[in-house]
Amino acid sequence: MPIGPARMPLFDHLGELRRRLTIVVVALAVVAVVVYFATPALIDLMMEPIKEALHGKPLTVTSALGGFTIRFKVSLFFAAIICSPIVIWEVMGFFLPALTPKERRWVVPTVAAMVALFALGMIFCYFIIQQAAFGWLIDQTYAFGDQLNDAEDFLNIFMLLEIGFGVAFQLPLVIFYLSILHLVPYKTFRAQWRMIYVGLMVLSAVVTPDASPVTMLLMFAALIALYEAALAVARYIIIARDGKAALKWTREDYEQHALD
Repeated sequence: MPIGPARMPLFDHLGELRRRLTIVVVALAVVAVVVYFATPALIDLMMEPIKEALHGKPLTVTSALGGFTIRFKVSLFFAAIICSPIVIWEVMGFFLPALTPKERRWVVPTVAAMVALFALGMIFCYFIIQQAAFGWLIDQTYAFGDQLNDAEDFLNIFMLLEIGFGVAFQLPLVIFYLSILHLVPYKTFRAQWRMIYVGLMVLSAVVTPDASPVTMLLMFAALIALYEAALAVARYIIIARDGKAALKWTREDYEQHALD
């Protein structure tokens, strides 16, 4: 990865940023054009987990421009996924010069964890959430009327759910770094678990775009599991690095220990 010098004139930094943004935009555009021709097969793949909820009815497009708009959105969605390594590569190349050698050692594992958690969130959503969410939503209509399976509406919700779960699954990384850096002491996470669980419930309601209690509760359960897993890993590292007493440190205790 080409890394520029840490100190550069402002316009050189802007030129570097423009160059990297250009690479990202061109890559997204090229991949999106290629993926566009495969969108019918990709849409079939997207609809696979919710076919049962459709009750055998096909998707419907209600406008002349609708087909192109849908295929364009889907191609951009998959282009963003395919090009994510390039995006990360260019972002890292821009910011790494500002980091110390010690800080740079954390970059690769952090980025790898971010990508893995985002992928895990999307996979979890695809196999567990999509069918439950759409099944509940469509059943609300069939309780009193017939359902028109609007393709754009269905695919928009599908993509928002995938992105929402991918972003929400970054929570363990945030909790992990807050804990091991004692920005929020480990003991605080443990003492305030009731408030944190309520906060996770609110986050689940905000991130899920479909207003389905089924989706919200499934995300809430997943976030609790991820939260507890992140604290377990943070506990192990804190004990291994600073000893068991460090679990009760405040931020001031951590800073004092760093000076000693």
